[in-house]
Amino acid sequence: MVEDLKIDTLKRLLAQAVQAAMTAAQEINAIYATGQFDVNIKENAAPITRADRKSHDIITEHLSFTRIPTISEEGRHVRYDERQSWRLLWLIDPLDGTREFIKINDEFTVNIALIQNGQPHIAVIVAPSIDTLYFALKGHGAYKISKFNFQGTYTECELDEMLPRAQRLPLPASPRPYTIFTSRSNVSAEMHIYRNLLRKLHPDLDVIVKGSSLKICLVAEGKADLYARINPTSEWDTAAGQLIAEEAGCQLVDLHTMLPLRYNRQNLLNPPFAVKHPYDDIPKL
Repeated sequence: MVEDLKIDTLKRLLAQAVQAAMTAAQEINAIYATGQFDVNIKENAAPITRADRKSHDIITEHLSFTRIPTISEEGRHVRYDERQSWRLLWLIDPLDGTREFIKINDEFTVNIALIQNGQPHIAVIVAPSIDTLYFALKGHGAYKISKFNFQGTYTECELDEMLPRAQRLPLPASPRPYTIFTSRSNVSAEMHIYRNLLRKLHPDLDVIVKGSSLKICLVAEGKADLYARINPTSEWDTAAGQLIAEEAGCQLVDLHTMLPLRYNRQNLLNPPFAVKHPYDDIPKL
């Protein structure tokens, strides 16, 4: 196991991750404004655009200076026998919610997480089209900055500069019915069944459809009680969101075991999972 990172090192790495994500977000927004996305279909039938590729290039170039290995959705496939010894790595989704990007509905994010010994220790999620940043440091809270107005400098991404502008999560909540998020583009028959189970527990159930990791962030904010996902996802889809949720007092758990997800597993596909509050006794699968 690698030695636990010192707080000064974590702060520096957080700033580098925020700068990488915000720089990528600017390029994504520039492509978004053109409406020319150059959409192709990958082997797994998922779409990929010019924005996915450009964001990947920007982030991996920025993070290369950390000398920490990376796993990115749009990067090369790294065999487990190569990466199983990695106790420190970056997990990157350069454009989470590519289908929503193509639909031009603003529900897409950039996700970066630093994983140490299987757990996220730094999390950065940027929603480019609404200029919103979520970030977290393990043991030091989760935060949101609306209208970041990034100017391209490293200094503005340092923790001590960001905290005065940030809101700590969760945010103050207003009375509402039991509220869940479901995916906009990936809803399965199994999810409909699970949602009906929840409705039996909560007859006033309110269902909100949304794309990308914004769902995790909004549960962390306190705007919903649950986000459950049964369709396949990958580690880069959840790692950053998991830390933001945990540091806001929530949990991201395997729906079979109710245990937190671990990262850099042999199989990078996630099990079905839920983002929930600790007191919420939800059904297992």
